[in-house]
Formats: sequence, C-alpha cells, structure tokens
Amino acid sequence: MKLNGKARIPKKQIDDINTDYIISGRYKFKIQDPSELAKHVMEDLDPEFYGRVSKGDFLVAGKNFGCGSSREQAPQAIKSAGLSAVIAKSYARIFYRNCYNLGLPAIEADTTGINDGDELEVDLDAGVIRNKTKNKEFKIAPLPATMQTLLSDGGLVEHFKKHGGFKI
Repeated sequence: MKLNGKARIPKKQIDDINTDYIISGRYKFKIQDPSELAKHVMEDLDPEFYGRVSKGDFLVAGKNFGCGSSREQAPQAIKSAGLSAVIAKSYARIFYRNCYNLGLPAIEADTTGINDGDELEVDLDAGVIRNKTKNKEFKIAPLPATMQTLLSDGGLVEHFKKHGGFKI
C-alpha cells in the first residue's frame, strides 16, 4: 500500500497535540456530519489548516499526538478532511487505536526534517517514507498485513460488516 501527498504541519504546535486541538470541543457534539466537522480540523492551532489540505495529504506532527480525550471525532475529522494518514513521532495509544478502527493510518516516524508542503510517498509494505522534495528516504516499521486489511476495508467496523466478524 503506497500513499502520496504533501506534508501538512500545524503552524503553532507539533508536540502534545491533544484531541481538543484536532477538533475543538465546541464542534464535537454540535456537528454530526463528518464532512462539516472536517472543516474545523486543527482550527485552534492553525485556522487555515483545512484550506491548505488536498485529498491525500498527510498530517505531520511530533510526539504524543492525540493525547487527551479518546473520542473518535478527532481521527474522523482528520480522515474526513481528506488526509490519507497521520505521521507523528509518537501517539496516545487510544487515539492510535481509534485511527485504525476508522481506517486512518497512524504512522510512527521521526518527523524531524519534514517541512510543510514537502511531497511524501509512504510505502506501508516496504516500511519507507520518501521525501521527494528533499530526495531523502527513511525507514519505518512495515505495517502488518492484518492492519493493512483493516485499512483497505475502511476500518474495524467496516471490516466486521464486510466479513461478518474479524477474519484475516
């Protein structure tokens, strides 16, 4: 599985981005439509973030991404904004799991040296991120086939619907 897009980095903060920064609490329960919720992704850290995102881009961050609340609106807003994956140094574990439950890759990598707008290719089979802008490549842990199946099915719930249970 290969993903291609531009790196999108919030302007104010890259470490310890909590779920209320990903999608503010003032929207979490008021907006039910995921495409409307997406319009407010990262708004409190970078009001223009959503406007810079094109389908397939990557949200790039630092350590402890997704800390705070374990609500699924945060990864849902990211996915609905058209971002193909999150690439961060580390994740809050519940957020990480919610990403895969919803079919959004959460990739752990050293994001030092990735700049906003860099063209990236992420090869989940080979375990490689290629920064095409800087002509650099670095290794990541290859994504196990089980996780890739969940992603291609659209997440855990969709996998259950498709297969009538967990069948990998």
